[in-house]
Amino acid sequence: MNYSIREAKKEDMKQVLHLIHELALFEKEPNAVEVTVNDLISDGFGTHKLFHCFVAESGNEIVGTALVYTRYSTWKGVVLHLEDLIVTKKMRGTGLGTLLLNEVVKYGYELGVKRICWEVLDWNDPAINFYESKGADVKRDWDVVHLDENGIQNFIKNI
Repeated sequence: MNYSIREAKKEDMKQVLHLIHELALFEKEPNAVEVTVNDLISDGFGTHKLFHCFVAESGNEIVGTALVYTRYSTWKGVVLHLEDLIVTKKMRGTGLGTLLLNEVVKYGYELGVKRICWEVLDWNDPAINFYESKGADVKRDWDVVHLDENGIQNFIKNI
């Protein structure tokens, strides 16, 4: 199959959002996506870019994406966080995930980050096996902590 990896453009965000919805469905959270195409455009392509995005393209269709942003580790310094690496269902197993991850790692290397990090669901064995095969250390002794919008509001009320 013929596909290419490139940096995303504003015009890609509608298809990227479709992939985000596909991932949410796969992760059993079909109603969790709140971000809009306009959010993605303003946050990724505005004057203060909050993320960097790569897309995998086959013909005129976006069939994969990797969205990253920098953050700061008190132990390491600047790190790159891979928020999501998504390959549409019909393209899984084609090597597309490897190509997207390659771009993320090259981007992190060019930025000079000290670490690239991301999360994976503990039941997603294919993804875990994929990441470990690439040399990633899947930390099984850490739990992810989230305080959602409602939780933030309740927290503030109790301060």
